[in-house]
Amino acid sequence: MPKPESFPIDKIYVPVKRKKALKPELVQEIAESILAVGQQAPILVRSDEDRFVLVEGLHRFEACKALGEETIIGLLVPAETAHPKTLLSDTAEAEAERDKMARLKKLRLEKEAADHLAAASKAATAPDARELRQRPQTAVRNKAIPGQSNRGTAEARPKTLSEWITQQKGSGGRY
Repeated sequence: MPKPESFPIDKIYVPVKRKKALKPELVQEIAESILAVGQQAPILVRSDEDRFVLVEGLHRFEACKALGEETIIGLLVPAETAHPKTLLSDTAEAEAERDKMARLKKLRLEKEAADHLAAASKAATAPDARELRQRPQTAVRNKAIPGQSNRGTAEARPKTLSEWITQQKGSGGRY
């Protein structure tokens, strides 16, 4: 395990992607803590030609910088182990991220279950469109046409208005 050493702040480069994750309120909290008890956890840096690249500890770095410090305590890590994904799995931030993702997954599953339940109850209470189409229609009483008996014969019963009109014309009836 490397020993903590002092690094000049002006020789440490912060990658642009890391700067995007900066939270000013957290920097303020850490700065107050450093003023009260000093820097407790070292940052992680890797060597890159004539400078150092920040690997872990952005908020501690920015807090020391805001306090006007010229140096910061850190650990020099080899470039192979300096990949944030490798280190991120062991940090509290990674654990918080995993917890957040688990909560979001649980919420999504609960919402899907609620939506499914609502759709099922809606389907159970609403009449099915197929059921409406398949219901037998109530019979309409046909008035007896004078001179013609249409009882019991499906062919004699008109199915459309135009058939009815044609039947009426053929039988001499008025419409």
